[in-house]
Amino acid sequence: MVEQRPEAPQRTTGNAVGVDIGGTKIAAGVVDHRGEIIAQTRRETPALHPAAIADAVADAVAELETTHAFATVGVAAAGFVDAARRSVVFAPNLAWRDEPLADHLESRVGRPVVVENDANAAAWAEYRFGGGLDEHGNAVDDLVMLTLGTGLGGGIVSGGLLQRGANGAAAELGHVRAVPGGRTCGCGNSGCWEQYVSGNALVRDARDLLRSGDPAGAVLLREVGGDPEAVTGPVVTRLAQAGDPGCARLLADVGRWLGEAVASFVAVLDPEVVVIGGGVSSAGDLLLAPARVSLAENLSGRSHRKPPPLRTARRGNDAGIIGAADLARV
Repeated sequence: MVEQRPEAPQRTTGNAVGVDIGGTKIAAGVVDHRGEIIAQTRRETPALHPAAIADAVADAVAELETTHAFATVGVAAAGFVDAARRSVVFAPNLAWRDEPLADHLESRVGRPVVVENDANAAAWAEYRFGGGLDEHGNAVDDLVMLTLGTGLGGGIVSGGLLQRGANGAAAELGHVRAVPGGRTCGCGNSGCWEQYVSGNALVRDARDLLRSGDPAGAVLLREVGGDPEAVTGPVVTRLAQAGDPGCARLLADVGRWLGEAVASFVAVLDPEVVVIGGGVSSAGDLLLAPARVSLAENLSGRSHRKPPPLRTARRGNDAGIIGAADLARV
């Protein structure tokens, strides 16, 4: 007997509002059924005051309501979201601890509210409207997304369903431990993938290069005025794209770690596509070319299977808004 996968839930086709709450800004937009943002606004994030965050979100939604109709509101939040998609259990960069965010917002906006982890929301946006689409515009059934920003976020779609886990905390792929006794991670463990595959990892490696006196860092050292602490990820990427071999090597090192990480996730999840997003992904093939080589070299059973394609995310910084809005339609 052939096992039948559960069917993906049906979605309404009207407009929905998506809200992406970050550490410094709140971005909100009206999103249509095609995943297009038709109106958008922003607010600053009052990060230390949960009630003020809810007020700021409600104010943004009220502004959008003056020009567009919508039925539901989806919120992408950087933190652990409970399985019911109602509360933020913990957020590392915002003052949320067991915060019943959906309840607080529904009383202000007068519409149903769904809360989702921001990386999950971004993965859903790519699955439905971005890198998860094949050449005919159809969504693949199985996708993994990795977001290389300050840290390493993850999202998993399996059988057309977003995987949240028993407690809503699934897909914390950046905190899978890769190197026993490795670099200390902000999550409290050591050796997590995030410490090797992220914007922070790139910057740390670049600063170490400059402090070592290695001639490979000469161009970067001049660019930052001789101060290793002035190094940022975008500076490294820009110089690498301009042809500096030292900065290209730094990105290639992160790319090789990325390929190893993807090989581990493929061994567990066997996705059709792996989508790479976040600010570091702007490096393009400077990052992805060595990642593809590393993936092929480390893939389990590699003599009998092809590695999944690595694709750059297509929805960019809007993915949280788009994914949150679409998930609110379910």
